[in-house]
Amino acid sequence: MVDFFQTHSVFTVEEFKRHHASWGKAKESRSADSLLAYHVKTGHLINVKRGLYAVVPRGVDPERYTPDPFLLASRMTSDAVLSHHTALEFYGRAYSVFSKFTYQTSKSPKSATFRGMSFQPVKIPEALKRKNKEDFGVKTHDLKGLKLKVTALERILVDVMDRPNYSGSWEEKWRSLEMIEFFDLDQVLEYIKLLGNATTAAKVGFFLDQHRDELMVPENYLNELRQLRPKQPHYLERKRNKKSSWVAAWNLMVPDEIIDRRWDEVL
Repeated sequence: MVDFFQTHSVFTVEEFKRHHASWGKAKESRSADSLLAYHVKTGHLINVKRGLYAVVPRGVDPERYTPDPFLLASRMTSDAVLSHHTALEFYGRAYSVFSKFTYQTSKSPKSATFRGMSFQPVKIPEALKRKNKEDFGVKTHDLKGLKLKVTALERILVDVMDRPNYSGSWEEKWRSLEMIEFFDLDQVLEYIKLLGNATTAAKVGFFLDQHRDELMVPENYLNELRQLRPKQPHYLERKRNKKSSWVAAWNLMVPDEIIDRRWDEVL
C-alpha cells in the first residue's frame, strides 16, 4: 500500500481497488474503502471529490496542501483529456494562469471545485464521436510518474476557435496561441475536416492568415482552408454587441479589437 501511495500522488478509487485486489486476502484483511477512510482520517490522504484522492506529502498539513491541478483534472473521469486553455497551460503556452481547468470527456460529470480551483468538463465534439475519432490529436504524457492525456497543439488551436468560451478573452486566446512556434498544418486541416464546421474553419483560417509569416503558412494551404469557409458571412464572436468588420477572405465578421490587436495599444 505504501508503494502505491508513493507512485500515485493522485488516484481514483477504482485504481486503488484494483491494486488492493492484487494483494490477496493473506496480505490485507481490511476492505479498500475502510483503508481509504482510515488514511483520510489520519491525514495521509485528501478526498478531493467522490472517488478521487490525493496523497499528502509527509510533514505537510492536509488542510493546506494543494495537489497538482493537471493530475486532478486528468482523473476527473476515466476518459478525461486536458484541453483548451488548460492544455495550453500544460505546455507552457498560456499567456495567463487560470484557476479553472478544462477537460474533454464523453461522460456527463458535474463541474467540481476544490481549494479555489474549478474543474470544467467539456463534451467531446459529436462529429468526432460519430467518426470514432475521439482520440485524434490526443497525446499521452508523463507527469510525476503518472500518465495523463492532453490534446496536441494542433487540436488546441482548432478547439479554442471551435469552443472559444473555455479559453478566456480573445486577447488571452490570441496571445496564448501566438506563443506556439510551430503547427503541423496537415494535422490542423485534417482535424478541421473531421469537425466539419465551416465557421470554425474560417476562424482558424483567419488566425493563420494573420500569422502566415511567423508560422510559415503557404498560400496554397490558406486557399484550401478557404474552400471550407461558410457560404454566407458568419460572426467570429457570438455576442454581436462589439463593432465588427467583414473579412471577405474568410466570410467572417471579426471584432475590430482583434483585427487591430487593440490590446497592444495599452502596452
